[in-house]
Amino acid sequence: MNTQRRPALVQALVVFAGMVAVGFAGTALTVLAQKPGHSPGANAKPADLVAQGKGIFRFDTFGDERLWTDQLRMHEVVEQHVDPTTALGVGLKVDADALPPGILQTVDLKSPATTVALLKLNAVVGLKATVDAQNHITRLGVTCALCHSTVDDSVMPGIGHRKDGWPNRDLNVGAIIALSPALPQDKKTVYNGWGPGKYDPRFNIDGKNTPLVLPPAYGLAKIKNETYTAEGPISYWNAYVAVTQMGGQGHFSDPALGINVALDPDLVTSKLPALAAYQHSLPAPPPPADSFDAAAAKRGRVVFNQHCMNCHVGVDGTDNNGGNKLHAPSETGMDAAYAERTKNKAYRTTPLRALWQHPPYFHDGSAKTLADVVAHYDRVRQLELDAQSQRDLVEFLKSR
Repeated sequence: MNTQRRPALVQALVVFAGMVAVGFAGTALTVLAQKPGHSPGANAKPADLVAQGKGIFRFDTFGDERLWTDQLRMHEVVEQHVDPTTALGVGLKVDADALPPGILQTVDLKSPATTVALLKLNAVVGLKATVDAQNHITRLGVTCALCHSTVDDSVMPGIGHRKDGWPNRDLNVGAIIALSPALPQDKKTVYNGWGPGKYDPRFNIDGKNTPLVLPPAYGLAKIKNETYTAEGPISYWNAYVAVTQMGGQGHFSDPALGINVALDPDLVTSKLPALAAYQHSLPAPPPPADSFDAAAAKRGRVVFNQHCMNCHVGVDGTDNNGGNKLHAPSETGMDAAYAERTKNKAYRTTPLRALWQHPPYFHDGSAKTLADVVAHYDRVRQLELDAQSQRDLVEFLKSR
């Protein structure tokens, strides 16, 4: 698809989709999610809290319609110019479970009216719209699921069953933003340099450029600090993204970073416990059958225990759980540029979870494969592993 030939209004929509991609799952929860002021009850049971968090993760915009509807009027752009084929082409996903049987065989995937119908069904992952009786979009916002959910492509590429917590690595966020006719060429160059599945969550704060790989949001239940640089627990990052990246209406303050946003009424803070509970409930997906060599993986575990266990505590964990253990970039051969933009100036050990399904690796995506990861540490840490040991270690990592 030649995106350079899209009309300007369509270009504006894809800019909108990309700018919120860093943001942080059915039908029975829709009513809850349609009430921006709803907050989880203080006495909610754990199961209730997870259910509420699922609705928030999938459907709550935190009031960010104030930006995307009231200021940018993106609801008009979508309604008039964005058909499903265009939406899928920029990496948006469609929830097949929200669709009536056979609908895809009867609708026009080249018509914006079909997009409106899909939005009315809450079927576009990460987008939330209010549609009136005349099928006009009156409000449009984005949710956490836009970047931290995908689908299994069981119907067709981009359409299938939701997979919450899986990063949407199809979004080339920078290239999408760079389509904006309002951007100067120097910023277009920065955005175009990010590549698929990456986003810089601080570029609009400090103007520097060190994009990160969009991380999984599953397998976090036993992790103390979920961000690459351990600024705080998951609710810290959820608040940061909701308020400073998605444009939600709420409070976020971090004096060390010079950020203090207070928008009332606060539609974010009261929802953070339930949102964290749902994210913590998402298990890491197991490796597919026959996706790794079991005998080699068994040998690889021995190698792992000898050389990797001190940092990756308990195999899947992180030494950051036991305190404030962080690593200077030089210690692990990492690029220091992103760390220098954060409070701690260092990286925490990333937990190992479902490594088989989310390349590239490291915070900046600098390792394309697990073999590259192993070779990197063999060189930087001077492990002196022979070729067979490196292959065995790769098979073990694929088994996690």
